[in-house]
Amino acid sequence: MPAESVPPIMSSYYSPSHAQRRGRLHPQGRRSHLMPFLIAAAAGLAAVLIVVYLLWPTWDAEKPSDPSHLPMTIGGVAFNVPTKAIRVKLQKRSGPQERVDLNFDYPSLAPPDAQAHVTAETAEDNLPQIDRIFLSIAAHHDALSPDERVRTIYPRYLDSNPARATEGLSARPFRDNTPYTGEDLVYSSSPQFIARCMRDGVTPGMCLSERRIDGADLIFRFPRSWLAQWRDVASAMDQLVARMRKGRN
Repeated sequence: MPAESVPPIMSSYYSPSHAQRRGRLHPQGRRSHLMPFLIAAAAGLAAVLIVVYLLWPTWDAEKPSDPSHLPMTIGGVAFNVPTKAIRVKLQKRSGPQERVDLNFDYPSLAPPDAQAHVTAETAEDNLPQIDRIFLSIAAHHDALSPDERVRTIYPRYLDSNPARATEGLSARPFRDNTPYTGEDLVYSSSPQFIARCMRDGVTPGMCLSERRIDGADLIFRFPRSWLAQWRDVASAMDQLVARMRKGRN
């Protein structure tokens, strides 16, 4: 059909200017409806960010720190344990426990500021100097007491040679091919001191000294080289026990 024969009403409906106006009206209407929501969302997000910014330093400042001491009951015996002396993170809690492992700087007997860290790669090449007393406290559940072990078990495995005495401390070796091969029993009656000590080898020898308080066994470990000042070591162990038992009886 020739263009001049198109009815006027149809020609105006399909005119380009009319189609363009219809296409522009609907998007503008949608944007006008969404605009208030976008503005409200932006304002809400800005308010949240401001609150977070203002409160963030407060959260860090109010974070509670660990108490200096933790009251514990081990084997029915009450102890007041320095928190920083605890070696195992899971043991840092108050109340009844089966066992707790501690260490203290020597000779200050203060809890160490940081735990020593030795990797498998550095252990053999760079052996750290041990300057701590290690203490484990555990419920004994009626196991053989340290005193009974000294009287009835150790004599079966001791060498028959006479004891060697140095500065008031006697020492007798255990026989080879026994559960205590490579160890010596060192002891004194005044002051009372008993320990089993590994002999020095590739690694420095360590000594183990045990005592029992009611339902709990206390096991001290320290370098064998400290036997040269064994009276001070014996006094240090007594002091540690007295400090943790103070006010807990």
